[in-house]
Amino acid sequence: MSTSQTKYPKFLDADFEKDISGRITPRDGPIVLRNPHIDDLAEDVLYHLDLSDKKNDLPAMFGDVKFVCFGGSPKRMEKFAHFMVKELNINIQAGMTLSNISHGSDRYVLYKVGPVLSVSHGMGIPSMSIVFHEVLKLLYHACCKDVKLFRLGTSGGLGLEPGTVVITDAAVDGLLRPYMEVATLGMLLQHPAFLDRDLCEELQAIGSADTSYNTVIGKTMCTYDFYEGQARLDGAFCDFTVEDKLAFLKRIHDRGVLNIEMESLCFAAMAHRAAVKSAIICCTIVDRLQSDQISASHEMLEDWQGRCQQIVAKYIRRHLNIQ
Repeated sequence: MSTSQTKYPKFLDADFEKDISGRITPRDGPIVLRNPHIDDLAEDVLYHLDLSDKKNDLPAMFGDVKFVCFGGSPKRMEKFAHFMVKELNINIQAGMTLSNISHGSDRYVLYKVGPVLSVSHGMGIPSMSIVFHEVLKLLYHACCKDVKLFRLGTSGGLGLEPGTVVITDAAVDGLLRPYMEVATLGMLLQHPAFLDRDLCEELQAIGSADTSYNTVIGKTMCTYDFYEGQARLDGAFCDFTVEDKLAFLKRIHDRGVLNIEMESLCFAAMAHRAAVKSAIICCTIVDRLQSDQISASHEMLEDWQGRCQQIVAKYIRRHLNIQ
């Protein structure tokens, strides 16, 4: 039987279950692709991951994957992979080491720790989009099923104590629209950016067990740049006043936005489109209503970033029945 015959079928819009509002319902089961052209390829090269469905035995390498954790920094995701080795009680034999599977590419890193993938996504929507496409295809070619996706990161908070963990229930763009616009064939297509509420609430319950910091659920605003798009006063260009900035940030905060970053819209829109259960969990490292500059020490930032990792690790351990 050929490789393409063993893969799960692709689905069209009509095959996805939707709620009364038209949202695609996230589900367990096999990873599917909404692209009828993939199986017509003689070889599907995942260029930015340095993998291929012909060069590599993807089902043997990745078929047991149940959790994919994305984060911006390659170093952070390498550290997260080593952290998960300990959390999952995995014994790396003498002479062996945890290695970057995508070492042939300098774009992203990819580590596998048992059923967990740790992947860097870079900064911003374009970088996130590329790696999300290729990771989803990787999971499809590997015949994975019942997969959960997580984005772990940092963000600017609004009216929150730095160190607060925000779990996103919906991502919005800089105009507070809950969808990502993609220019396709000369048209602007709008892809809704919603996440799995049940998964959000379970993560919040896990985080709230630690009373040394707050874990909250709310909207995340995703911008296309770090400075002007986020109403910062400290970029190379700025055409607005302090009063303009504060009025804008207070307005979006009043409309439910708790934090601001640069990848959530893409992650949520693509996960929703793929009907994969997913969550975004970010720690705030500054209250943007008070300052644009990050003043916390390196040690404090490391501690704050670790909160998201610990929450997701506890979720994974719980679902793998690891005490």
